[in-house]
Amino acid sequence: MNAFVGEKLSIITNKAQTTRHRILGIVSGEDFQMVFSDTPGIMKPAYELQNSMMNFVKSAFQDADVLLYLVELGEKALKDEDFFKKIQHAEMPVLLLLNKIDKGNEELLKEQQKHWQEQLPNAEIFAISALENFGVSEVFNRILELLPESPAFYPKDQLTDKPERFFVNEKIREKILMHYKKEIPYSVEVETEEFEESDSIIRIRSIIMVERESQKAIILGHKGSAIKRVGTEARKDLEKFFDKKIHLETYVKVNKNWRNNPNQLKRFGYDNN
Repeated sequence: MNAFVGEKLSIITNKAQTTRHRILGIVSGEDFQMVFSDTPGIMKPAYELQNSMMNFVKSAFQDADVLLYLVELGEKALKDEDFFKKIQHAEMPVLLLLNKIDKGNEELLKEQQKHWQEQLPNAEIFAISALENFGVSEVFNRILELLPESPAFYPKDQLTDKPERFFVNEKIREKILMHYKKEIPYSVEVETEEFEESDSIIRIRSIIMVERESQKAIILGHKGSAIKRVGTEARKDLEKFFDKKIHLETYVKVNKNWRNNPNQLKRFGYDNN
């Protein structure tokens, strides 16, 4: 979606379950508007947060005019058989995007194309590299051909449906996913309590929530060194994103068992029933 929109709206890391919300990316041309819906990856939910994440996937599936199913070169396992069957029997056009082809060779690509054509005979397969922008325009043009005629839903200059604070939270969470291991990144939620913009600077105060005191100590690091690195890297990214000087303060709080607490999930925007 970032390649289609031309902005980094969805955070990217090499860890699974990086995307937690349904994020809209809006592309408007002279006579068209595409609304991309980036969702969490398909999985078998293990706790309430993941149930909510899969609800985002289901709602996007119901709304879609065209379904883009993204897999990486070398990937063969199906994360959820039941949901995959829905894709196999989808009534809307299905485009399977075989991503990261810059990481493999022609033999592997052919093998993968054959594998996925057998799994999804109803799909058109496109080999792409979103990072290298290879094959992206071909997919974009095909989507344009498949979209039904309809009035535009959003103003032409709008890029997404998410507020500014959402992107602050995501940039901080991206750095946590990049720098911490094991369960730590999945136990974290970020909430921006203050976002004050003036002509010259944006002042931001964000809280990093963890589930246990031991996790808080790991997030902070020795004499606060780990959290300082997260804050510095997030601030640099936010300055590029907002094109303005940023003053970012980050704090760490324990919010016990928030991933299984319906009230906390609703507070963080995961209520999607």
